[in-house]
Amino acid sequence: MELKRIHHVAYRCRDAKETVEFYQKNLDMDFQLAIAEDAVPSTGETDPYMHVFLDAGNGNVLAFFELPTQPEMGRDEKTPEWVQHIAFEVEDLDALLAAKAKLESAGIEVLGPTEHTIFKSIYFFDPNGHRLELAANTAKPGMLQELKRVAPAMLEEWSQTKKAPKHAAWLHGDGEFKAP
Repeated sequence: MELKRIHHVAYRCRDAKETVEFYQKNLDMDFQLAIAEDAVPSTGETDPYMHVFLDAGNGNVLAFFELPTQPEMGRDEKTPEWVQHIAFEVEDLDALLAAKAKLESAGIEVLGPTEHTIFKSIYFFDPNGHRLELAANTAKPGMLQELKRVAPAMLEEWSQTKKAPKHAAWLHGDGEFKAP
């Protein structure tokens, strides 16, 4: 099997119109299409919904469902708030800082930029409580290749110990990166 790309990812929203307007205004996403049904095509279950699709760039589509007859939406309370998020890439650090200024001028609380060694990012929430991240790549030559090289060993060690392996300790400030 050869996957071409992610067709779309879908999340729930409280209000489809509010959600589309947030992503248009704050992230310059183009509203692509809306699908509304009174029954779910895959199950036949009666459950009216509005399904909206936004262009997230390069063929990536972010979609949302508004489900007016379902109980009020929440989040996975057993997972820390910082874990589940949608990350978007921006062109560079200047674009990241400009995005932060734009969001803050719209009254949105923004955390960061946060240094991740191979990228810097900012974090904020959409009106539905979904955590969003904008990231600008900052990796030096060889860093991503080294991370890919050590990934299997790191995963195996983690699987055995459930402790952070040190194969790429430089990523978190413990030592300096040396290209292999």
